[in-house]
Amino acid sequence: MQDSMDTRTTVVIITKDRCQELLRTLKSLQALPEQPPVIVTDNGSADGTADAVARNFPEVLLLRPGRNLGAVGRNLAVSRVGTPYVAFCDDDTWWDPGALRAAGDLLDERPGLAAVTARIIVEPAGEEDPVVADMRDSPLSGPDWLPGPALGSFLAAATVMRTDAFRDVGGFHPGLWFGGEEELLSTDLLRRGWWLSYVESLTIHHAASTVRDSTVRRIVGLRNTLWYTWLRRPLMPALRRTGYLLRTVPRDAASVRAFARAVAGLPWVLRQRDPVPPELEARLALLERAQRVSVARKYVG
Repeated sequence: MQDSMDTRTTVVIITKDRCQELLRTLKSLQALPEQPPVIVTDNGSADGTADAVARNFPEVLLLRPGRNLGAVGRNLAVSRVGTPYVAFCDDDTWWDPGALRAAGDLLDERPGLAAVTARIIVEPAGEEDPVVADMRDSPLSGPDWLPGPALGSFLAAATVMRTDAFRDVGGFHPGLWFGGEEELLSTDLLRRGWWLSYVESLTIHHAASTVRDSTVRRIVGLRNTLWYTWLRRPLMPALRRTGYLLRTVPRDAASVRAFARAVAGLPWVLRQRDPVPPELEARLALLERAQRVSVARKYVG
């Protein structure tokens, strides 16, 4: 086991009130041949999660901010990372043995590559997550040295990222809190000249937690899509995307709440608005067209 260790990557997890799922994930990480250091940010769990981690996995660095930081809990964890790469992992996902080593090798060999996102297998069915097809068939082109299709965004539950790249763009934006928060960070990485890639040979498993509220996730996800659109897209594309969402999202109370929350946040969004240049907007437009026919990205629930 010692000969297989890999000290290049730290695993970062945020969690809230999912004690059993998190303990399962930590047990899986503990068994990996890479033996990665692990940092867990407990976002104010009330189910004994933090105490259970401290008791059962004393080697894990446990951060207890005392409140729910959302995705910014990852920023807190990355501030403690001392390795060149950070593997984001949810409390209900776990990496295949050898995947972290392989990701580290890919990043070592490609200094312009910010992140690699893995193939996601949904458990217990053992089937690919529908989002995998979107990544595999990405409409973006990239340099020949990429290890797979170029991506416009990554999935925080299934990505190994260069620590310096994450810090370079300031991590996850506190205004979005949680829900589709990767899109803004990804755009800022692309703007700085970094590349993102899907890699078929990397695998992570996902057994969706039963402790989730799909309606709340849809509300926050749609709100954040609108905020991201107005933070980074030029005026006409932002208007078109907003209009498209108005026409196509379910006409229900959840959508009304999402749009109301988006409108309420417009003052800070417009203050921080910083549209991308034309070359990058052309790539974002390609991604938007692909998203419109995707079966994986629908605002339902």
